[in-house]
Amino acid sequence: MDRFLYISMTGAKETLRAQTVNSNNLANASTSGFRADLSAFQTRSVTGSGYASRAYATNATTGFDTQQGSLLTTGRELDVGVNGAGWIAVQGRDGREAYTRAGDLRVEPTGVLTNGAGHPVLGDAGPLTVPPSSSLIVGSDGNIAIVPLGQGPETTALVGRIKFVNPPADSLVRGEDGLFRTQDGVNAPADANVRLASGVLESSNVNVADALVRMIELARHFELQVKAMRTAEDNAAVSAQLLRSA
Repeated sequence: MDRFLYISMTGAKETLRAQTVNSNNLANASTSGFRADLSAFQTRSVTGSGYASRAYATNATTGFDTQQGSLLTTGRELDVGVNGAGWIAVQGRDGREAYTRAGDLRVEPTGVLTNGAGHPVLGDAGPLTVPPSSSLIVGSDGNIAIVPLGQGPETTALVGRIKFVNPPADSLVRGEDGLFRTQDGVNAPADANVRLASGVLESSNVNVADALVRMIELARHFELQVKAMRTAEDNAAVSAQLLRSA
């Protein structure tokens, strides 16, 4: 009876874990450049004395969806989207290099180029800094050109180039800050083949309809596991009553 209750309990716990992943995906359905987490259930046999007739479920994140989100036109000069495979290199709060698909760029009062989350955008020599300018253009190759403040378009100058990387998807892991990093902690090499589209932002690749259906499915699974725990409790009570009557 205890095994029955244990298996039901672990099933309910792992279902809640899967629901957490799914809920996080739904919460980021409107986050620019978000990659949906993938999770899967696995069966694990219960080891120990007795006949191996019991198994319980585990749930684990198996990676992220690599499919590109839609490129939505915004018309804003500093909005850029990675067109195809690749990532924009930024500096995380921990000072380490990290990668994102969010291209909602902006220039801070200090001149540092950041994305909407406030992470400094990296160039070949560290965080990019933009001098005071009357206009700023980000090229498809990541080159940043400006017209210095108070001067004409004939004085256009390059001030840096955004670092792009394109490591294998299975070598990246998402951190708690939502940024991706290499599993071994080594910075990925720059990739000159990555291209940007200007005036657009990449949408999240979360399929809202599928996520809502999965939420309902997981909720029903959880209810089934709770019902099984109640059944185990009822069976234990009846068994105890029969033993007292014997």
